[in-house]
Amino acid sequence: MKFTYYGHSCFSIDFDGFRLLFDPFISPNEKAEKIDIDAIQADYILLTHGHQDHVVDLERIAKNTGATLISNYELVSYYGEKGIEGHPLNHGGSAEFPFGRVKYVTAIHSSVLPDGTYGGNPGGFVIEGKEQTFYFAGDTALTYDMKLIPEMGFDLDVAILPIGDNFTMGPDEAVKASDFVQCNQIIGVHYDTFPYIEIDHEEAKKKFAGKNKTLYLLAVGEQIEI
Repeated sequence: MKFTYYGHSCFSIDFDGFRLLFDPFISPNEKAEKIDIDAIQADYILLTHGHQDHVVDLERIAKNTGATLISNYELVSYYGEKGIEGHPLNHGGSAEFPFGRVKYVTAIHSSVLPDGTYGGNPGGFVIEGKEQTFYFAGDTALTYDMKLIPEMGFDLDVAILPIGDNFTMGPDEAVKASDFVQCNQIIGVHYDTFPYIEIDHEEAKKKFAGKNKTLYLLAVGEQIEI
């Protein structure tokens, strides 16, 4: 799978021939000013929760691409009224899509849309394809529920974890989360966008390396293949 980072928690993954886009927040992010939003392609858009720094470019990209939204019931209903097709999930539920199985899992955070509409309960996604499986935690604190992911039989190739602290886990908790989900390749998100969540990159990488794990902290627009 090929991972492309668009800044903050927004990224796309080329996965089993499909393009999956997550939490599209690009246009207000000064660090992503060189990203051409209208050039982004997506077959599916996955939203973890309704905060502005995760949804602001969803309508524009969905209408450009015709992508299907995957999220919780409240967000799919909200954007359905705006003409965006979606598939609703709720915690513990899963569904099969052409690219694989998506399971909606717990995240400890909050969720409200920019206009004040209730955004449902926040979550994360475990996505299992024919050959690879990955976990996107969304905005979350460390939670023991993460231990259920390997217990349910998911063998993760990569885990995408928030690492900026203040609003989510920081590096120390993210290391523990990687232990809980039994994954040694970690991609960090939700860091450096705002002063509250700036981190020391080298120090964070050392924390993971000390547990024989690899932490990737990508530049905006950078790609890696795993």
